[in-house]
Amino acid sequence: MMDEVREFKILRVTEEGRCEVEDVVAREFPFTIILDDQELVTMLCTPKDLKYLAVGFLSSEGLIQNKEEIRKIILDERRGVVRVETEGDRGEATDLIFKRLITSGCGSGASFYRAADTLNQEKVKSEMKVSAGDIFALAKVFQQSSQIYRETHGVHSAALCDNKNILIFTEDIGRHNAIDKIFGRCTLEDIPTNDRMVISSGRISSEVILKIARRNIPIVISKSTPTDLAVDLAIRLGVTLIGFVRGKKMNVYTESWRVIGD
Repeated sequence: MMDEVREFKILRVTEEGRCEVEDVVAREFPFTIILDDQELVTMLCTPKDLKYLAVGFLSSEGLIQNKEEIRKIILDERRGVVRVETEGDRGEATDLIFKRLITSGCGSGASFYRAADTLNQEKVKSEMKVSAGDIFALAKVFQQSSQIYRETHGVHSAALCDNKNILIFTEDIGRHNAIDKIFGRCTLEDIPTNDRMVISSGRISSEVILKIARRNIPIVISKSTPTDLAVDLAIRLGVTLIGFVRGKKMNVYTESWRVIGD
């Protein structure tokens, strides 16, 4: 397992003066996913949970539906390559992915996106509700969970939660990657996502809403802001979109009926 951070000698300059110190930065690691015999994408990521990242990415892009389709996963951490072998012929699907747009990934993650994806996506069906107090409590625990962020301030975090607890916590230099690592683990370990919430440290854009809706997850929470397309898509897909969760304040942009009083 590779280290997720590196130390460097730096010059620190303050009003009081200058001094040499050791500083810690997040590692940036190129990672190539090969689906069957076709090289699909090289993304920049944090070198942790790479198998989950690969499976989560393929699942989020609709290239695999469940773990039964996966015949073998061969991971070479040293070279930064994973080969996922599947049942059946996926030539048509992988050809299609190259015609899609690479979306915003903080310069680190990767996601492929086209308008037809949103048109074909079914609306989320869930009667889940959560109290405002539980959201604030989960957000506080979430903020305190990332050791790498506390050391470097250079990674994003994501978590899968129920109403009271964080069930899975991940981190990566790419906000999309952190979410895909959750979904990869859910796929491989048969962890259900119905009536669950996702918390993200990053901006919520439309492709994040699409990833969430594909898992039938009704609520997404962020300490940051959504984009206008994310709000539009959340309305259409029935996702409760909550942003700017800081302290005891939050903005509920869509499907506010799921957020109830304490």
